[in-house]
Parts: sequence; C-alpha cells; structure tokens
Amino acid sequence: MARTPRLFVVSGPSGAGKGTLLSMVRKRRPDLGLTVSATTRPPRPGEVDGVSYHFLSEDEFARRVTNGEFLEWAHVHGHCYGTLRSEVDKRISSGQSVVLEIDVQGALNVRHVYPDAVLVFIEPPSMEVLEQRLRGRGTEDEASLELRLSNARREMEFAPRYDVRVVNDDAEVASRELEATFERFESE
Repeated sequence: MARTPRLFVVSGPSGAGKGTLLSMVRKRRPDLGLTVSATTRPPRPGEVDGVSYHFLSEDEFARRVTNGEFLEWAHVHGHCYGTLRSEVDKRISSGQSVVLEIDVQGALNVRHVYPDAVLVFIEPPSMEVLEQRLRGRGTEDEASLELRLSNARREMEFAPRYDVRVVNDDAEVASRELEATFERFESE
C-alpha cells in the first residue's frame, strides 16, 4: 500500500523516552525522515555536531531566525532550539514522511505552519517515574533537574491538544504503538 507522506511531531517532557522510542521505530521504519534540530546548548558527552544537533552559537542561531530559516524555534531550559525549514520541506516534497522530535512549544507552532501535521505526545507513566529517569541519566545538576521537572509538569498540561498520546511504560509496547500511529495516518 502506498503511503502518503506526513509530517509527524513527537514531543513530551524531558525523560519521557521520545528519543528511545523513535530509535526503536526507525530500526523497523528506516524510511522515516528525521531532521536534526539546531540548538545553542553545548554538546553533551558523545553528541556529534550535525548528527545529534546542529550546535550553533547564539549569534548564528539569531541570524538564521532573522533570515526565516526555521520552521519553529523556542527557548527551552535556557537555550534555543529549532527546526530548519529546509530539512522538512525537502523530505516532504520528495515523498518521505518526516518525524520531528521537538518540545511542546515548537509542536504547537508547527501546527500553524503545517495544519495537517500529526502531533504525538509521549508521556511517562507518572511524574515519579519521570524523575527517576532524569536522575538516572546523571547529566543534570539539582537546579537543572528541578527546572526540567517543573517544565515537565507544565508540558503535561498540553497533552490533550495532541492528536495521539502514547504512555511510555514499556518501551517495546510504546514503540509499536508509535509505529502503528505513523502507519495509520500515512494510509489516510
């Protein structure tokens, strides 16, 4: 069956497992296009420029915003993040579905530019589990962790505005649900 290329936007709080689930789905669906987001935050250990993110200076990011190069961008956790419009347009026009992994603020902005984008919210089974996951990363100091948890509580309030919600309690089950969501919307 032929698939109709769609723009999927996957968001959820930090630590909900968005990246893990998308990685699992991409192993089964390598045809899904992923864009690399741009950010002004410094790379974490093991992250590679152009692969994990496009790591940009504040000035370079601002220049690209002024030039209208972003589909969406936002200030999140004290840094700027954004999706380059050219990466999305190129893939959709070539017939490839695209998956954006972006924050809630960005997702709602994308809906204005691409009204038929499918918004998928990945949520943790509970805030307690989310906190355990974030602490388990070992990448945040206490102040940063508290900021992420505060932001997560606020982001969870937007879940009802999404087309689909996936609870990530079991990564295998949740990744299958996410994949089925993509396939259902591509066949409409």
